[in-house]
Amino acid sequence: MSDDGYGGGGDGGYDGGDEPVYDPEDPTGEPYDPDEEIHDPDATALGEDNDNFGNIVESGDPSASKKGERVPKDKKIHKDSRTTTPYMTKYEKARILGTRALQISMNAPVLVDLEGETDPLQIAIKELREKKIPLIVRRYMPDGYYEDWTCEELLQ
Repeated sequence: MSDDGYGGGGDGGYDGGDEPVYDPEDPTGEPYDPDEEIHDPDATALGEDNDNFGNIVESGDPSASKKGERVPKDKKIHKDSRTTTPYMTKYEKARILGTRALQISMNAPVLVDLEGETDPLQIAIKELREKKIPLIVRRYMPDGYYEDWTCEELLQ
């Protein structure tokens, strides 16, 4: 008996007997297909809004009021009766800059004049400074309603 704490020999206690063995003839498991799309109909991620496909940046928790239910479109608060402040939070700013920098790195059109910038994040910062980012911040309220703010409307 060794004193390595595993009760085995000098190999650290590993005997190889508990490891599962891959059998290509075993029909019980399905092979992984990397091209297979996983679609979650209840997902509320970026760009899944039918009206503004790809330009909604969500702020807050859309499912905080009712877990598992999708927020209906009739819960939108009209532009004239919005109650939140017209200031962009640091979290919204970080999300917007990250989203826009990712879009720019994936060859989205740049909306400002470049002066030698090549870094997508620096380009996104310049677009935000000039209020040219074509994204909408969606702020969810605790009762399930939401407000949409354009980046041009929000003060930094």
